Amino acid sequence: MVTAQDVALAKERIGKYLHETPVIRLQNLEEALGCQVYVKAENMQKTHSFKLRGALNKALSLTPEQLAKGVVAVSSGNHGIGVAYAAKMLGVKATVVLTDTAPEIKINEIKGLGAEVLLCELNSRQALAQSLVDKYGYIFIPPYDDEAIIAGQGTCGVEIVRQLPNVDVIMTPVSGGGLVSGVAIGAKGEKPSVKVIGAEPAVVARYSKSLEAGERVGLPKAASLADALLVTQPGQANFPLVQKYVDQVVSTSEEYIAKAARFLSSEGKIIAEPASSITIGAVLEGKIRFEPQQKVCFLLSGGNTELSFLASL
Repeated sequence: MVTAQDVALAKERIGKYLHETPVIRLQNLEEALGCQVYVKAENMQKTHSFKLRGALNKALSLTPEQLAKGVVAVSSGNHGIGVAYAAKMLGVKATVVLTDTAPEIKINEIKGLGAEVLLCELNSRQALAQSLVDKYGYIFIPPYDDEAIIAGQGTCGVEIVRQLPNVDVIMTPVSGGGLVSGVAIGAKGEKPSVKVIGAEPAVVARYSKSLEAGERVGLPKAASLADALLVTQPGQANFPLVQKYVDQVVSTSEEYIAKAARFLSSEGKIIAEPASSITIGAVLEGKIRFEPQQKVCFLLSGGNTELSFLASL
């Protein structure tokens, strides 16, 4: 299992290639959310998403011989951008298999970084990527179900606690579980008392149902405004880590994902994807409540979205 030491090693490995994104207090949001509000602005990361952290950590852990074969990834967008960025930085070929519902802005960003893009249906991505591994010998860089990926994402948690030592709670979006598990391990390695809470779309509440069942549960695919959070089953490596380190996972309805994205942009003056706003949506919906004195850091996972899309919500 991934440890706090693994996260610390990841931070040492990737730190010089990343922005240490700021933690910002958003006092305009505090009355509505009922706590002291801070955000970890990963929407201001080099690729406008936290996904660069895991992609870089995985890529930098590969041997020169492995990298020379080229890499392949499956993604809803942001992981693909991170892999494409890492591949360009290292001078290797990258292919990204995207869901056919991926936003145009993410497709264009991946192509702009020099990677090849293939589109297919959500649940066919893995099979297509595996066929490329078998045919060309590419090295697969998973989006979440991998120890190096989890450790890389966990560097966010380390930074939050170091930047805001008296933080009480960290909230992150949840999909396959790489971010929330990594952040919980990294943050609790720095400050064991900090609570970590995840939020996922109610239409695909795979962690809520799996934690209740005590085992990984697969759900039918679903559409959501939070297009980056549509994985239908918890990752095999991620689920036991979430069970051990994450304090709670809540779900957010589509109505409140949209309300949160509007609220964050209008009152917080922050441009972020709906997937980034899902944690704020959970609080607005009353799925979780905080005390006024609690310092809560909401991890804004990405900002790869069109302004026109946010305006349409």
